[in-house]
Amino acid sequence: MPNGNQLPIKCIIVDDEPMARDVVRRYVQMVPTLKLVGEFGNAIDATIFLQEQSVDIIFLDIKMPQLTGTEFVRSLHTVPKIIFTTAHKEYAHEGFELDVTDYLLKPIRFDRFLRAVNKAFPQKQQEIQSAAAVAAEEGKPANSFIYLRLDRKMKKVLLDDILYIESNRDYVKVFTEKDIIITRQTIASVEAMLSESQFIRVHRSYIVSLSKLKSFTAETVEIGNKELPIGKLYRNNFLKLQGS
Repeated sequence: MPNGNQLPIKCIIVDDEPMARDVVRRYVQMVPTLKLVGEFGNAIDATIFLQEQSVDIIFLDIKMPQLTGTEFVRSLHTVPKIIFTTAHKEYAHEGFELDVTDYLLKPIRFDRFLRAVNKAFPQKQQEIQSAAAVAAEEGKPANSFIYLRLDRKMKKVLLDDILYIESNRDYVKVFTEKDIIITRQTIASVEAMLSESQFIRVHRSYIVSLSKLKSFTAETVEIGNKELPIGKLYRNNFLKLQGS
């Protein structure tokens, strides 16, 4: 557990619903004192991760296949701070029997999320609230990187290295200055992790880095040696932000 001089607070998200993970991920990114080091769609993968890594807090769904959130907590030898995130009120009693920090009902509001984090680390309450306020005022996450899941590990990707992102149905290709990263995530879930001041959706299948934009027309954008289409639904917003 972090002490007064140790930052950030390491956390993971465990939830089988992609949209629910998106919400919690965005909230974590709003609080610079929190560092997301893992994201899992089931408790078994999270168990494997925790065999090699320690964390300070787990945002944990309860009703999941194979292994429920409560069964997962009972299986842990060392239990970090636990904040349950669930749509089912009936599990509240069982959750609190495990002496968890808090119990958040979906849909989760940011103020309620922040209160739960403050409850987990009361000694850092002022620091957490101040950092969150700055991030909220700026309207973007404070992190300069994201983590993408590759098989059973999380790969750190610097935002400044990303050229553009392409969706291919069941997976996403992230084109960087050095390589191409393929991850089984939706383009919407990746978009939720990105700073709006650095990236923009130009098509249902493409997100581009604004700093890597070489040129554009009303129909296309040029990134590196690649020309990408601008979708009709995204054109007005893109051109407006470019002052055109």
